[in-house]
Amino acid sequence: MPERLWPFPAQRPVTEVLEWSTDVLVTEAAEQRIALRTGPRSTLALSHLLDATGLAEATELGRAGPLDDWALPLWHLARPATAPVDAANLTVFIDTTDGAFDGAAQAIIASNGGRAHLIEIAAVWPDRLELAAAAGVSLVRAIVAPVGSAFLARPVEIDRRRQGLGTVTASFTLRTSDGSAAASPYPQHQGLDVLTDPAVLRQTLAETLGQTVEAIDNGFGPITLEPILTHVQRRSTITLIDRGTARLTRRRWLLSLRGRQRAFWLPSWGLELVLQAAVTSGATSIIVAPLADPSVWVGRHLMIDHPTGPVFREITAAAWDALGIRLSIAAPGKSIALDTPIHLLVKVRSDADRIELTHGPNRTELSLPLIETPS
Repeated sequence: MPERLWPFPAQRPVTEVLEWSTDVLVTEAAEQRIALRTGPRSTLALSHLLDATGLAEATELGRAGPLDDWALPLWHLARPATAPVDAANLTVFIDTTDGAFDGAAQAIIASNGGRAHLIEIAAVWPDRLELAAAAGVSLVRAIVAPVGSAFLARPVEIDRRRQGLGTVTASFTLRTSDGSAAASPYPQHQGLDVLTDPAVLRQTLAETLGQTVEAIDNGFGPITLEPILTHVQRRSTITLIDRGTARLTRRRWLLSLRGRQRAFWLPSWGLELVLQAAVTSGATSIIVAPLADPSVWVGRHLMIDHPTGPVFREITAAAWDALGIRLSIAAPGKSIALDTPIHLLVKVRSDADRIELTHGPNRTELSLPLIETPS
């Protein structure tokens, strides 16, 4: 267990990078994805605004322990204690129901913006931490954070603004990154999660559609296009923002994806399918506005955004109808009003083995590049 503590309070936001390694084997109509690293490598980039004494201490710690393991406060998981902490206390009262302290052997307590004090955890309860020894410090308004074992990923950077003030930047790679994943928070369709969280629009939402082909030109006649892949690939980037306990839920869901390995369903949130008539619970078809030739819809998947919960179905047949296009599906089991939104589902996976999370004071934000996959 590391004894050397990196005690400096971190400025927000804290940047966390999760990195996997996936071998993607592509065929014409499918792909196989092999996770070479089931648990991610987690790197935290911390920035500290320190006075002259803090700068001197950070300099000496950086010189003395570049190869050591550190007890690193996970400041992005910090939360306020629900009662004052006394030096003689063997209990620290905090809310641990989100699982942030599960399996933690150590934690830190600090005043807001103050240096960290290391404590040993004997037991974790939903409303408190039982300590192996007295807290050793008295704080009226304490914050508490779990501790991880880490090593310095890059040299410590020191930017002196003036003699008595400067910024220290340190990047640590955690030794024990949690590779496990809790139960999925999302509904499932055909064994895969459906990402029912709409993306947050942070910038122009750019997408590309294309099919990989090889152009054959013998120089004497027309150019022939031979498909390398039988399916069209759609690429896009979504931005997701989470607050409160949803931040840890999101992180666990990302762990379950294992980088590029695991696929999931992404609703289009578009207007491709607009109902032209209400649907009864036992109906085996729906009528939508004529947007494209009926043949393009066969084999596609859709999400009926019903007020009582989403309904997922596969389109098994399509034909022209007097009101538009009739799509054959399994009975929805619910009556569907005329104004109910219906979205297409696209099977996607992450298009990167590196995901960067920005942990702010009250939220976590990430951008996830996606690519459509046939399997």
